[in-house]
Amino acid sequence: MRLSTGFWQTFKEVPADAEIASHRLMLRAGLIHKSGPGLFNYLPFGLKAISKIEKIIREEMEKAGSFEILMSVVTPGELWKESGRWDLMGDLMLKIKDKGERDLCISPTNEEAVVDIFRKSVKSYKSLPLNLFQINTKFRDEIRPRFGLMRGREFTMKDAYSFHIDKSCLDKGYQIMYEAYENIFNRLGLEFSVVEADGGAMASGEAKTHEFQVLAKSGEDEIIYCKETGYSANIEKAQTKRVNLNLNFDLAPLSKVETKGKQSIQDVCQFLGLPEEQSLKALVYKLIKGDEESFIMVIVHGDDQLNDVKLLNYTSADHITPATDKELLDLNLVKGYMSPLAEGNFTKVIDESINSDAFFVIGSDVEDFHQLNFNIKRDLPDSTYSFADLRTAKEGDQTLDGLGTVKIKRGIEVGHIFQLGDKYTKGLDVQILDNQGKTVYPLMGCYGIGVTRIVAAAIEQNHDERGIVWPKSISPYDIHLVRLAKKKETEAIVDDIYQELRDEGFSVVYDDRKAGAGFKFKDADLLGLPIRVVFGERDYLQEGAIEIIVRKTNEKIKIPKSSLIAKIKELWSSL
Repeated sequence: MRLSTGFWQTFKEVPADAEIASHRLMLRAGLIHKSGPGLFNYLPFGLKAISKIEKIIREEMEKAGSFEILMSVVTPGELWKESGRWDLMGDLMLKIKDKGERDLCISPTNEEAVVDIFRKSVKSYKSLPLNLFQINTKFRDEIRPRFGLMRGREFTMKDAYSFHIDKSCLDKGYQIMYEAYENIFNRLGLEFSVVEADGGAMASGEAKTHEFQVLAKSGEDEIIYCKETGYSANIEKAQTKRVNLNLNFDLAPLSKVETKGKQSIQDVCQFLGLPEEQSLKALVYKLIKGDEESFIMVIVHGDDQLNDVKLLNYTSADHITPATDKELLDLNLVKGYMSPLAEGNFTKVIDESINSDAFFVIGSDVEDFHQLNFNIKRDLPDSTYSFADLRTAKEGDQTLDGLGTVKIKRGIEVGHIFQLGDKYTKGLDVQILDNQGKTVYPLMGCYGIGVTRIVAAAIEQNHDERGIVWPKSISPYDIHLVRLAKKKETEAIVDDIYQELRDEGFSVVYDDRKAGAGFKFKDADLLGLPIRVVFGERDYLQEGAIEIIVRKTNEKIKIPKSSLIAKIKELWSSL
């Protein structure tokens, strides 16, 4: 690609809403163009990177035995109504009507569509296992799209769906896809971590589900990991245990103490001169399941945080939300002073990390007062509560086996695999014959990769103050050839180098524009191709030298033209 005739524009300034590095750099480097909130056009360099990612994904999916299809972006609403998800998707789904007043949606995901294909094509276990994938456009109507391609409304996704006759078959297929994903992300040249994840509405029970997280300081997700044991999980899913707790085991009667104007755990414990772990806080949530609403009181250590995802899974509710001030009043609860001893129209659950033999500070259910020496075993009837793992894991906890200490790192979710079970085959009443001639609901797996999100995640992980630093496998081009020559005879030499590099199989951006060296170098740094070749007229005429610069390390090498191709091949193989 010659820049003098190519389509490329870089920018010094970017919009104020470009909050993270990948968003800023993709706009500045001319990879994308914003067409509306959460909507982007992919420009030549951006599209090149996307195409390379798609190629790697296709190759590994085909190796894993998956067959590529392409489903319609617009999906009939009747399929979503049949599965029961037409209303559950809420505002994320963009719904429309055609001229016949039929409901349609712009697909946010394609479980229903692929099950419809399956049920019209497969009738027997003899056709299983079956794995189908597509790389296609998705649309989710995010209320607050942000971070460029990281959280846009329209995006490109690889989604695959597998069908199995039984759990053993599903487990084998899941492992094949797990390994295919590892191969994909290794080939993409990204540092990533595979973590146990929460399946949310997609998976249920003990079904396997894993996230593939690209590690980056700007990542939205927190990952709990342990080097000693290899344990790794999204913080929404992570199970750990507290250690080195300074608890009170001195037997004493429950007693009330005035704590006027002190509602927060921090204020109360500071006033009483006690560590926060010797206190318990009561949190009340509203549970929404279908048309029914109920309330639950959750008890956790004063210095712990409730994990909302764990609570949602524990209650099997469709949605949970903290009780409002009015709802607390209706339940006869005093905000800031609620206690595990309160009674009312709600259930109670206690985080299982709380020691039932210890004594704690709790609320008193009376304004401006707390209680000392609360003991679960002594003061709370067994029939009034249950235990569950509901706390958010934190750095310094131990793994459940006690063999290691966990830390936190940040990641960007770019892939997620699920065991769906029979959720969708039952929902759409899809049955096939097993080897005994009986009808059964086949089991499913679901496997997603955010293709355009990978581009943003790769840049978040690989950039510096000057611009992007592409991994070679997904770089839009391999080499950035910069010509700093005015004489016709030297221009011809650079043209020959351009052609030689292309003949050797390298893709080359040739900056042959009539512009200054500083301008060209800034653009080259911003675009961040792996290798830069600089033909400086003075260097060549005086020393016969051409300069090679490795973008990642900024290593600079001057070399004669006769050795140029061999040296570039050597450097390329080491990247």
